[in-house]
Formats: sequence, structure tokens, C-alpha cells
Amino acid sequence: MGEIKDDVSKQIATAMKAKDKIRLNVLRYLKKLFIENDTSGNPIPEIDIVISHAKKTKDSIAAYPANSPQRAEIEQEVVILNEFLPKALSEDDVMQIIAEIKCQLASPNMGAIMKELTTKIKGKFDGKRASDLVKEALK
Repeated sequence: MGEIKDDVSKQIATAMKAKDKIRLNVLRYLKKLFIENDTSGNPIPEIDIVISHAKKTKDSIAAYPANSPQRAEIEQEVVILNEFLPKALSEDDVMQIIAEIKCQLASPNMGAIMKELTTKIKGKFDGKRASDLVKEALK
């Protein structure tokens, strides 16, 4: 079993004892995703499952009106999911990584930089914003 999956399993028991319904639902859903992944023909790393689910959850916030109970619950879910994500990178960190990649390439271009950058920032920084920063760096 993976490290994240073990942590989620332990936290499910704690959330049950604390009667923390929202946390319990988030953790159980993550565990379900891990089990589905384990039984699939082509499993992916656990962190990728958490990253994907966190992104979908964040994106769903916009579907609910501000100050609605559903939106508040989803925002709480995002906070819980963030506990399992890698530490976020700042824009300055990403600009530094872009500069390093740019120096290593013989002919730096958007595709080559993004290919290198994506693996380094996955789950730690927004890909769309990273793309904009690469465009700025190439000017």
C-alpha cells in the first residue's frame, strides 16, 4: 500500500471517532479512487489521483452561488484535499525553474520548456499560469 493511501485509511478512523462528516466523506471518496486505481489495468501514482480530484473539486466551486451551504462544504473539502498535495510553489519559484530550463536548452521554445516544467511543477502550481509565465520568459 502507498504512503498516501495508508494515511487516508488512518484518518478515516480518526474522522469517524470525531464524527467529522465532511472530512470522512472526502477521505472515503479518496480511498474509493485509490481502490479503483489499484484494480485498473494501468494504475497511476497516488499523488496524481489526489491532484486530479483536488482540481475537479476546486473547479466545481464556481458552480455554486457565493455563501451557499454547498459552496462552503466544497471549500472545506478543498482544504482537506490540500493536506495531501505537495507544497505549492510560488510564482517566483516557477520563474526560477523556467530560467534554469531555458539555460539548459540549446534552442529554448514553448514546447521544450513546458515539457520539462510540467514534470517539475505537477500538483504544485497551476499549469495555465505556468504557460503564461513561459510565454513571458520567451519574450
